[in-house]
Amino acid sequence: MAKKKAFALRIDEEMLKAVEKWAADEFRSTNGQIEWMLNKCLKEAKRLKPKKEDNTTNNE
Repeated sequence: MAKKKAFALRIDEEMLKAVEKWAADEFRSTNGQIEWMLNKCLKEAKRLKPKKEDNTTNNE
């Protein structure tokens, strides 16, 4: 798993309420929802490097 780094985030109160509601609807924590949203946006914008595939296969 990738190493995670903590940082402070200033966010508009109404935006935070919307994220909290969305997170609750999807059974995620607020932090997990924000990570999911950022990951989705980064992938769509092709700004996230693809993860290396696991090359451990059984060659029988």
